[in-house]
Amino acid sequence: MGLEAKRCGVVFSPPSILLIYVQTETKKIRKRSIPVRDFSKYSDCSMAAERLKNQPRHREYLDQVPQSQLEKLLMILRDHMRGLSLEESLASFQLDPEEDLNKLDDEELARKKGQMDTLFERNRKWKDDPDFVYNLEVEFDKPSQEKCSWDEESDDEF
Repeated sequence: MGLEAKRCGVVFSPPSILLIYVQTETKKIRKRSIPVRDFSKYSDCSMAAERLKNQPRHREYLDQVPQSQLEKLLMILRDHMRGLSLEESLASFQLDPEEDLNKLDDEELARKKGQMDTLFERNRKWKDDPDFVYNLEVEFDKPSQEKCSWDEESDDEF
């Protein structure tokens, strides 16, 4: 049975992954609800996603869904179990340039680094790209220098 995954989502009650797919032979759109069992607010999302993808009953359906997308859906589900709203959970996936990454735990830091890698690969220019420019130089605006108290002191003491 051939199928093509179209959309994937999460259902909070009961906790499950919702997959909308098209059967390639009949061209019919189908919906499959995949229950997420033994999942709590303390669960590891990457392990749970791997367990779902390797389960024989759902392997054929989740084969075309990327592991990272399943992990993201399970993180949203876990955040819901922890009491966060959907907006708060989705905001945690956005990259904030002002955020201090030193204050994040290892799992959050790995997620942010993965997002940065994905964004970098998406914006990367290759030699074969039509808008590729070799040795591109860009000048950035220099911010005004802030005065510090130690700048005003004289260097006579040294």
